[in-house]
Amino acid sequence: MSDVWTIKAALDWTVGYLERKGDENPRISAQWLLSEATGLSRIELYANFDQPLSLDERDVLRGFVARRGAGEPLQYITGEVGFRHITVQVRPGVLIPRPETGGLVSGALSLLPPAPKRVAADAWAEEALEGGAAGPDPADDTASEDAPDAQVPAPELLVADLCTGSGCIACSIAFEHPLAHVVATDIAPEAVALASDNARALRLDDRVEVLAGDLGECVPSCMIGALDLVVSNPPYVPTAVLADIPREVADFEPELALDGGSDGLDVLRRLLPWCGAALKPGGAFAFELHEGHLDEAAALAREAGFQDVRIVHDLAQRPRVLTARKADACS
Repeated sequence: MSDVWTIKAALDWTVGYLERKGDENPRISAQWLLSEATGLSRIELYANFDQPLSLDERDVLRGFVARRGAGEPLQYITGEVGFRHITVQVRPGVLIPRPETGGLVSGALSLLPPAPKRVAADAWAEEALEGGAAGPDPADDTASEDAPDAQVPAPELLVADLCTGSGCIACSIAFEHPLAHVVATDIAPEAVALASDNARALRLDDRVEVLAGDLGECVPSCMIGALDLVVSNPPYVPTAVLADIPREVADFEPELALDGGSDGLDVLRRLLPWCGAALKPGGAFAFELHEGHLDEAAALAREAGFQDVRIVHDLAQRPRVLTARKADACS
């Protein structure tokens, strides 16, 4: 490159370098890295092609490109990733949230009672006052029809998110359901610290409590038998499959969060009896599992006495999530 690095020249050089290093999407990676180095959005990059980079920006970009060229995941370099309706911080040592896991959140939320209209409207109003989304239309008089219900406080919904990692699932559930109180657990200190930071940054730490412990062992005893929902994206990759996962996953993401044993169901076998004790009658669970072993997982759930056992497919029509309910006391 010449002594003057314009944004266009830096972009072209980065694309070429990453292409030679085997990056599957070199232009997208280059856009994100240059955007992070300059503080410009990806759209602004193309509107400022002739703008020169400062020496500091050039140094930062060189470091980013070297890391990406060595195979480090883009999300670890930029330090964040969008997940459903929120953005969460990510750090080395903690699994990077995948878009597909958004389906686990959808499945989990579908198992909870919907938020009452008044509670949902109040949540929108609070967010609007804080600079978030626009609230309900003041001209809409349907809210007045719910006024009598507004006098009855809606019950809190108790949720446990086990193996929380970055906290993306716990935070999404709390963000999208204003009645959810989530206890998020993880055995890895790095994950506990990151999930706590994400809950705090999203101003959800009043309803997302992050605890250190193995699966549900640290969930407060007062919640055992009272949980409305247990959700988890546990380690579920069969050990033999780990040898075939992409290099940037194998080399950089924690094996502890990936290896699920010979059939990927080692953690599920521990989760099922715990859920049987921790869920209230009629409570439910949602677990993301390996697509090749969901039929076996469903059979294990039925053998454990759970009802309404279902396998949920993702947008690519791959089996991904197992859901079920604990038998109601009346059934």
